[in-house]
Formats: sequence, C-alpha cells, structure tokens
Amino acid sequence: MKIDWIAKLRHFLQIIAFCLAIAAIHYAFRPHKPYEIALVYSLAIGLPSWVLIDFGRHFFPSSQDTGWPEGVAGIALPLVGNVLGFLAGTLFADRWFGFSSWNFEDRPQLRISIGITVLSALGLTYFFYSRGKSAWLQAKVNEVRSQATEAQLKLLETQLEPHMLFNTLANLRALIGTDPVRAQQMLDRIITYLRATLTASRSTEHPLANEFDRLRDYLELMAVRMGPRMAYTLDLPDALRDVPVPPLLLQPLVENAIRHGLEPQVEGGHITVRANTQPGPHGPMLVIEVNDTGAGLPNTLPTPGPGQSFGLAQVRERLATLHGAAGTLNLIAASGGGTSASVVFPLKTGSQL
Repeated sequence: MKIDWIAKLRHFLQIIAFCLAIAAIHYAFRPHKPYEIALVYSLAIGLPSWVLIDFGRHFFPSSQDTGWPEGVAGIALPLVGNVLGFLAGTLFADRWFGFSSWNFEDRPQLRISIGITVLSALGLTYFFYSRGKSAWLQAKVNEVRSQATEAQLKLLETQLEPHMLFNTLANLRALIGTDPVRAQQMLDRIITYLRATLTASRSTEHPLANEFDRLRDYLELMAVRMGPRMAYTLDLPDALRDVPVPPLLLQPLVENAIRHGLEPQVEGGHITVRANTQPGPHGPMLVIEVNDTGAGLPNTLPTPGPGQSFGLAQVRERLATLHGAAGTLNLIAASGGGTSASVVFPLKTGSQL
C-alpha cells in the first residue's frame, strides 16, 4: 500500500477549511452559543470521518480512473466512515464541553446537526471523488499529449533521414563518372554511416555525444567527396556529453553549411560545431553553434527551390515540438565571413534520458 503523503497533507488542509465553513453554518443556526462550540464539534466530527474514509480506501481495490473503491465498498466506506466519525466526534465534543447531545431538550438541534453532517458528507465525498476523476483524466491527457509529441518527432525524423540520403546518393552519382575511386570510398562511408544510424536506439532523444558521433560520420562522408576543400572541428565539452538531444538535430545545419557555404566557394572552407551553455530565464540553456567560413548569406535571399529549406524547417519544427518558444534556431552572417547557425533550448541532464 503506497500512500502519497503530500496529497494527504493537502487533503488534511482542505478538510480543516471545510470544517471551518461547516462551523460557520452551525453558528448561523445557533448564534446565541459561542462559535468555539460549533468549531470543536465540526473538527471533532470532520477529521475522524476524513481519516476513516481517505485512509480506509487504500484497503480496498480501487478504480484506476478515480482512485475510489469499486462496488459495494465505494458506497459503504463513506457511509460507515461518516456515521462512525459523527458518533465519535459528537461523544468527544460532548465530553470536552460537558454536554450531552442526546438529551431530549437537544433533539431538535441534534436533528439539525445530523442533517448538516449528512449534506456535508455527501458534498465532501463527491469533492474527493471528482478530484480523483479529474486527476486521472489530466494524467491521461498528459500521456496522450506525450505520445502525440513522440509520434510527431518520429515523423519528422523519418522525413529527414531519406532527405539526407537522397542528397548523398545524388552526390555519389555525380562522383562515379568523374572519380570512381573516391566514389567507392564514399559508398563505404555511406554504409558505415547507415549501419551506425540504423542500429542506434530509435528514441526521440539520445546523448549529445552520440549526436556528435553521427555528425562525425556524416562529415567524413562529405570529406570523401570534397577532399581538401573541406575541414571540420567538433568541440564537445565532457560535461555536456550526456545531455539528451533529438537525433539528427545538427546534421541539417551542417548539410546547409556545406551546400550553401563551402560548395559555392572554390577554396571550400572550415566547419566548426561547438556546444556550450548560457543562462536562461528559467535555468541554463544549451547552445549548439555550427559556424562555417563559406560564401556567407546573400544580401537578398532568393526564393528557395524544392527541398532547399527542408532541413532548416525540420530543425525549427522539432525544436517547437519539444520546447515550444524556448527552442530557437538563428542564422546570422559571421563577422569574419561565412555563416553561423545556433540552436538554443533548455538544458536537460543525462539522468532524464
């Protein structure tokens, strides 16, 4: 039997507030008597009734959607708990004040007290029942939302992988006619890259170290095609190796740097991928930069053709799905020439994988 003590404390405080309200109602019917009497009777009846019902329900099979006992127990428990709570609380308060609520003269007042207790018990029972139902529904909504997010990320990932593969095969086709030896090397790299990717876990997140490993495989693949025209540096601090990130998050940025930065430039260039952190409004943020020394951003961006902005759009969509407005992608012209792409989103620890 596992008890959520935080929830019990919250219920206890709610019962106290409820008893104060009931005492005020009692006092309204008997303004000639001190409020202390109504308060003691209300607490003496309400607290044991709550203890018997709220703790007693853990000894019976409960419905998963409400946390309330099923069948006859679900009806008998609040009935028995309230009757015993009323009797025990009334006897205790009678002894406390030296009264006897069972005297003939006090019968009318006793009937009023019983009526208020019954109505209060029904209201309180329904309150906790509906709270349990609401909590279950909210948990289901969160579960469905999480599954929908995961499905969307999977869809985006399955769209991104063929896009990269088609671009690479197109490059391979062009290379076969001009340099068969390098084409063979490139094909070997493709096989190595696909084997590493397809045998990896198909989760929506993996450690940043794995992301850098897949990025290194891809850059080695591109290095076969471009030769000395391309160089790269991967800078990943040890403290960030286990940070979870979406798979293939960085590859579209590197692919974009090669296609629009290094390839149009005769001498090629250098790509640097660097991870670090920066303070954020709600905690530390992970910052991943992809910098290149290529041709840079044009002054006027042309209307993108088919597939030209696919990778960047996928990165933005995946960040929005996982982090909402907290995940951003920015493209700016680097001060020393070339382009800088930076991805920023809330930092999570490796324990959350």
